[in-house]
Amino acid sequence: MSRPSSRLRFIFFVCAALLCFGGAIGAFLFSVYLTPPPLAFQPRRAFPNTDVNPYGANFFLEREVEAWKRERTVQMAREAGIGWARQEFIWAEIEPEPGVYNWSKYDDIVDLMLRNNIRVIARLDRPPQWARVNASGTGSSGPPDDFELYGKFVREFVKRYQNKINYLQIWNEPNLGREWNDAPIDPVAYTRLLKIAYENAKAVSPNVYILSAPLAITLGETMAPNSSQYRNMNDLQFLEEMYAAGAQAYFDIMSANAFGLGSPPEDPPNPGTLNFQRVLLEREVMEKNGDGAKPIWILEYGWNAAPESIPDSRLIWGRVTEEQQAQYTVRGITLARNNWPWAGVFSIWYFRQVGDIPPTNPEYYFRMVDADFAPRPVYFSVSAASKPQRVAGPGEYEETNPALTFVGAWLYQADTNAYGAQYISAADAISDTSAAETATLRFYGEQVDLIARREPGAGRLFVTLDGKAVNGLPRAASGESYIELASGQTEWRATLPVARQLPRGEHTLEMRADGAVNLDGFTIAPLTATTPPWWLIGIFTALGFGCALGAFLSKPARRARGANE
Repeated sequence: MSRPSSRLRFIFFVCAALLCFGGAIGAFLFSVYLTPPPLAFQPRRAFPNTDVNPYGANFFLEREVEAWKRERTVQMAREAGIGWARQEFIWAEIEPEPGVYNWSKYDDIVDLMLRNNIRVIARLDRPPQWARVNASGTGSSGPPDDFELYGKFVREFVKRYQNKINYLQIWNEPNLGREWNDAPIDPVAYTRLLKIAYENAKAVSPNVYILSAPLAITLGETMAPNSSQYRNMNDLQFLEEMYAAGAQAYFDIMSANAFGLGSPPEDPPNPGTLNFQRVLLEREVMEKNGDGAKPIWILEYGWNAAPESIPDSRLIWGRVTEEQQAQYTVRGITLARNNWPWAGVFSIWYFRQVGDIPPTNPEYYFRMVDADFAPRPVYFSVSAASKPQRVAGPGEYEETNPALTFVGAWLYQADTNAYGAQYISAADAISDTSAAETATLRFYGEQVDLIARREPGAGRLFVTLDGKAVNGLPRAASGESYIELASGQTEWRATLPVARQLPRGEHTLEMRADGAVNLDGFTIAPLTATTPPWWLIGIFTALGFGCALGAFLSKPARRARGANE
């Protein structure tokens, strides 16, 4: 009576062990070999200036007196994954007298940003008193009396920061009376200012990108007292009149402002509503005027987290909690990047101010970091959201993608033959320099190719993968692996194979330019499903047979047990 029962227990034990072991092996097979690739292949973004780090912020470094505070501000921004700094360059400070320029403070700001791999969007406005009769020191934001004076300032600015700053914002919110400084709101006049700035900038460097002034989102169509002129003008109307005046030919990127004003980012657009998705209505104006091929960058973006102590009557930007501010900021950027192929940079308003906005002012509560450097919840949410983009998964990418970083004198150059109408060139390609031009690409995948321009007289790109020479590439006498870019004829968008059959996982490709090197992007091949090895299939099959045999043997035991009972 006890013998069949013991035998049955033993058989069940063996079967259970086999099933557990077989299940573990099966799970291993499924997860390692048979599952679909964990990262979907990303096609190349069709719009120029959109395959970029979308996380930017507004800075006020020109107001910060102490150098260590500027350093700490920019360091914290870099650590949070901020890739763009919208920074004002005050004309009145730079040119206090006609033809007399003082660049030193701004030189330091630009160099600080570049050292931290943060690119600058330069806002150019606020005329000196000598250029505007009604100007009041550096606080005036209205246009100069003679627009050509502004054009000359833009020309000098491009000369000064050529190859350091490629993105210029021409004026700011000209549809508001307080920004146009009580001059009559006039889309035609602003378009003329934009044209003069565009022509002067491009005359110095065709590689600069001109951004139109972002328009304040407002329903205001109110008139100034005793006047037929607008005090504030509806942003959609102002944009329509800009296009009617011929603005399309004089900017490369449309700027917009997109504040949430208390609503979540999913709140749909409506001409009578001010919210984040109002930018879609501006996009409709662009497309209606045949300008749909241009991208949009949002230069002021965010939600205000004023506490309950601030009365509702003062909340012109609405109110959300700090937790909502943190969530909405990331959700809005994610929504836009997934659904708006023309969306590029989102400059959060703002990163940190220098202490001149008191906590009694609702504007204080846009900040990502307090004046004393205490990070707010929105800082941590942006930092977490930005991390995945620093490693490229399978896809086709521009050289502006945040997974590819550059050190040294690399220069962005405009050319319609390149993907996205621009490429990046090592400085040796166009000028003499002793600086080393290096680049680092972090990616997750099994195969990587670079896209470049090959041409007669081009240089070499020395490369290492995960700290080692790359198998399959030629070696220099030093033992370094390299890619030869010289060719008998000019070839745009040439594919340069780098590595194949890599272990699936994260890799680091490090590059050093030697001579003329022009990069135009990179490709990470789709991940492939792998067939499991025969011996692993054999083990799993044997285990299956073992389980089946154990189940079969258990039947007589059950019958014997039943008979004895």
